[in-house]
Amino acid sequence: MEDLEKKIIEKLKTIIDPEVGLSLYDLGLIYSIDIQEGGNVHIKMTLTAVGCPLQQRFVSEVQHGVSQIEGVNNVEVELVFDPPWNPSMMSEEAKRKFGIE
Repeated sequence: MEDLEKKIIEKLKTIIDPEVGLSLYDLGLIYSIDIQEGGNVHIKMTLTAVGCPLQQRFVSEVQHGVSQIEGVNNVEVELVFDPPWNPSMMSEEAKRKFGIE
């Protein structure tokens, strides 16, 4: 399961928010990855804003991308807004890019 989670994270790091040029993962938009027996994956994610015009695109890209990984059977992506996203959730690399200490 740990190996599969690493592969999922690698895939999520390739899904880029075109407005900022960073991955959804590094932006801190992926809240959880739950891998269940049989290769069923449940991902909780959020967006930087509730009205994000790319909402459906991001959900589709996450679902499609993760479903292509060997060992993944089914992918469910749940879009949540609690807790609300904030810049402190970004990776250290992303924070450096935006000058956040």
